[in-house]
Amino acid sequence: MTRKFIYPFGAIVGQEKAKKALTCCAVDPSIGGVLLTGDKGAGKSTLVRSLSYILPNYEIVLECPFNCNPRNSLEMCDNCYKGLAETKFEVIDKAMKVVDLPLSITVDRLIGTIDIKKALNEGKRVLQPGILADANRNILYIDEVNLLDDYVIDILLDSAAMGWNTIEREGMSFKHPSRFVLVGSMNPEEGELRPQLLDRFGLYVEIESLFKAEDRLEVLKRVEEFQNDPVLFYEKYSKIEKNLTYSITTAKRILKDVKVPEELLKLLIDSIIHLGIKTHRAEITTIKTAKAIAALDGRLEVVLEDLKTAMDLALAHRVSNRGGNPPSESMKNEESEEIDEESKKKRNQIHKRHHH
Repeated sequence: MTRKFIYPFGAIVGQEKAKKALTCCAVDPSIGGVLLTGDKGAGKSTLVRSLSYILPNYEIVLECPFNCNPRNSLEMCDNCYKGLAETKFEVIDKAMKVVDLPLSITVDRLIGTIDIKKALNEGKRVLQPGILADANRNILYIDEVNLLDDYVIDILLDSAAMGWNTIEREGMSFKHPSRFVLVGSMNPEEGELRPQLLDRFGLYVEIESLFKAEDRLEVLKRVEEFQNDPVLFYEKYSKIEKNLTYSITTAKRILKDVKVPEELLKLLIDSIIHLGIKTHRAEITTIKTAKAIAALDGRLEVVLEDLKTAMDLALAHRVSNRGGNPPSESMKNEESEEIDEESKKKRNQIHKRHHH
């Protein structure tokens, strides 16, 4: 029953861009995570914690501290991979969770190190897994990421991008998967991230406080309702939560089959050049995000609207005039309108097929 006491993701008022960014990263963690910026009390941590409860459970190798995937040798630590030939793994189901990263984290605690107690007491060199082991296949959340040591952020972002963590200590070398949904949050008033580090985050969303009276009233009503009877409130939104879980599960399954038309790729490249963005992460991340958006909608082809949404999530922090017009507005109108018409025709055809 404890799972019922997390505020439901589907009950959060507004913040559609943040919801989209988080679910895209859940579908494809290689997008590189999302950075949520905004004032304190705007709902950043609520979004992250509620996300974990709509993500599907996953299988792990029993007693493996690295949450290895028993069905995929490419997602196994060195120990599990070695035992693959002669061992039949016991498998258990595990729920997604949020792993919090403390600001005081040391590099050894982050990546793992030698277990000093066992080394001294038993004379054995045994690895002590770090937070990156616990985070594998979960959500790694860093609140106030702008206050974290730059060197630690570099290691984190490298692991998020590569999907692996290598521990090298006292002549030992050990590799394990480190594929997590990375979420950082910060209040820009307390200091900015260096541009080089900002670019390493896949997506960027400014969490805006709600200033429409009806929105704030709805937030107030829902929070009071949740606090008065959390179980009943959760049941009220359970169908929405189940639908979100189903969409994410389906999207993860079909993602590899999602295609992007050549004309959309060209349109994206032209827009990125027009925006003056130098890093190649821009187009790589945008395309991954557009594919995730299409997959979440149950489609196997990216349409213009997917690309526009992805551009606004993946490029806003990479343009020099941040705070200006949304990046998607840089597209050439004539070309985008023509492609948009073609996309609408395809969507209508898919819709008709589903109804027949």
